[in-house]
Amino acid sequence: MKIRTICFISLLLILTSCGKGKFHVSGNITNAADSTLYWENMSLNGAIAVDSAKLDADGAFSFHGFKPEAPDFYRLRIGQQIINIAVDSTENITIKADYPTMSAQYEVEGSEECQLIKQLALRQLALQSQINAIAQDPSLNTERVADSISNVLYVYKENIKNNYIFNDPKRASAYFALFQTVALGYQNALIFNPRTSENDVKVFGAVATSWDTYYPEAERGINLHNIAIEGMKNVRILQARNSQSIDPNKITEAGVIDIALPDNKGNIRRLTDLKGKVVLLDFHLFASSESTERIMNMRNIYNKFHDQGLEIYQVSIDPDEHFWKTQTAALPWISVRDPQGVNSPLITQYNLLDIPTFFLITKENVLHKRDAQIKDLESEIRSLL
Repeated sequence: MKIRTICFISLLLILTSCGKGKFHVSGNITNAADSTLYWENMSLNGAIAVDSAKLDADGAFSFHGFKPEAPDFYRLRIGQQIINIAVDSTENITIKADYPTMSAQYEVEGSEECQLIKQLALRQLALQSQINAIAQDPSLNTERVADSISNVLYVYKENIKNNYIFNDPKRASAYFALFQTVALGYQNALIFNPRTSENDVKVFGAVATSWDTYYPEAERGINLHNIAIEGMKNVRILQARNSQSIDPNKITEAGVIDIALPDNKGNIRRLTDLKGKVVLLDFHLFASSESTERIMNMRNIYNKFHDQGLEIYQVSIDPDEHFWKTQTAALPWISVRDPQGVNSPLITQYNLLDIPTFFLITKENVLHKRDAQIKDLESEIRSLL
């Protein structure tokens, strides 16, 4: 009986592996006869050679691999010329290029993500050219060079943030955009730097939250989550040192994008002030038809678990402030309202696809799960208390 069971499990694993599916990347890179084209996986630890091909006169090549569970990144490389590739559920990606200009001039078909990454790569090259031109301008002194570079970086980041990241932070292209670099002097620097910029931490946090939701087991998502948390801590330490009013040793990490909004009594309430409690973070619209039933269900949850350490932090996006205050006057939990309504940056930062939407946050102030991931809310809350 045991032998049959083992054989059955082995057969199941083989069938599962066979059914996983493959992706294929093929095409032609001309004017590169006798060159070696490397196919490399861009792991968290750097480029890892997966395969290579000696190119003939027509430059034909073909590489393949198993489809990943979450978006993954590869590159085609000849010397210092690189084409970046994102792989998710795509089966066939076709690349056509000409050496030695393949990094800047190539055609890609079969993958919208790779099209977006091409756009990002070309914008990055244009940005680098702008920076080089500023740095080499003899009419600018050191201060004006720094200011000019800062300005072009700001414009670039606003464009990338709004058009490639916040509009759909779960995409491979959004993740790719986070790690673009530019050469400043003799050093490569991240364009979005979560170590020193509070705004950049929020950008990382938006993508991390989305990957937590859609790819909860992905190594890249977990790493991104940790970067965002560490970035929050570093920014607070820098702010404390600059203000000289807070002891940096007392600053703690937070695994959520903080919210600081006025409650229905006019007091500013911060989400991160609730560390030590399990928090149900709820984004709500009291004007919706399902609001009454949802509020009744939340009352039951609150009454059952509040004394054990649960708090509800409810964010309203209702446009009418008076209506919101009337609806929340008798509620026992924290009720805040974002006056920006549907234009609130929280919608993109928390990747809200629908409203209402809720999240569970652990006692350590770390985002745990969102409603789509939770089958039994009460059991999930008990596990965190």
